[in-house]
Amino acid sequence: MKHLILSAIFALSIGSIYAQSPVKASTQEVTPNLVQQREALKQEIITSYLNIKENLVASDSVQASKSAANLANALGKFKFKKLNLEEMNAATNMRGKLKELAMSIASTKNINKQRTDLNELSVGMWDIIAYLTPAQTALYEQKCPMTGKVWISSDKEIKNPYFPKNMLDCGEVIASAGTAKP
Repeated sequence: MKHLILSAIFALSIGSIYAQSPVKASTQEVTPNLVQQREALKQEIITSYLNIKENLVASDSVQASKSAANLANALGKFKFKKLNLEEMNAATNMRGKLKELAMSIASTKNINKQRTDLNELSVGMWDIIAYLTPAQTALYEQKCPMTGKVWISSDKEIKNPYFPKNMLDCGEVIASAGTAKP
């Protein structure tokens, strides 16, 4: 009997706790300073990615490695906002994969391996580009029709990072994001 009464009291107190303390979203107030910091982090992510691409256009594996380390670091600091649970999980998982790919590029000086990883990095980046694009920024997904490999650029001009010596201008714009003009 004592056990039954204690169980009832415990159940009532747990129910009372849940009723009194609903799950709350972040209490951090969105200030202009926080918005500015978030935009700066988005800019750092995109700039680091674009630097990797440009380093590979220049066939500079050492600088590509450094730019990839910067990208991995910036991705590690980035937090997604205003997403439902399913979107948050998908975006967070993708961010983890992107960080791993960036670390893979950073950990080697083998330019062929870096270029292979860039394709996968580019596909993943484009999947979540809407969350990463800074305000007033135009980005273009580009593709080499001969190889099917993709990359992201800040302008429409084609600079193929996979075959810069033989096919520098081989490619086409296949999509745009941000404030990109068609």
